Amino acid sequence: METTWHLTIDCSDPRRMVAFWAGALGYVPEPAPDGHATWRAYWKAMGVPPEELPPGAGDIPESIVDPAGNGPRVWFQKVPEPKTAKNRWHFDLQAGGGRDVPLDVRKQRVQAAVDRLVEAGATLLRIKDEPDMAFYAAAMRDPEGNEFDVV
Repeated sequence: METTWHLTIDCSDPRRMVAFWAGALGYVPEPAPDGHATWRAYWKAMGVPPEELPPGAGDIPESIVDPAGNGPRVWFQKVPEPKTAKNRWHFDLQAGGGRDVPLDVRKQRVQAAVDRLVEAGATLLRIKDEPDMAFYAAAMRDPEGNEFDVV
């Protein structure tokens, strides 16, 4: 049996997270299934009880997908509590091109991605610059404080 999966990320503002991570990953907001104007309409048609659909749930896309169909679906699930501790997982956005690319070129690519992500709402935490190891990366936070790296 084939196992499929998607990543669920708890958040307080799915709309903001969809916009940020769609841009960061090159994904697009996931449209509701054919014949349904919204995910909420789809869920209602499936028989999801009203008490399981809080106000606003599914009115806007709360998930993103890889337009090429290669990467996993990412769903931003609205929760009432804020983030309180460091992530136990994180994304590594591989903008530099890998170790086959000269370090100075990787630094330029990482910096360009950092600039774009800061403009989109991320926060730069620190640069990890270790020239003796030919390593360069940026530690960042998304708009809700989830940590990720750009390498």
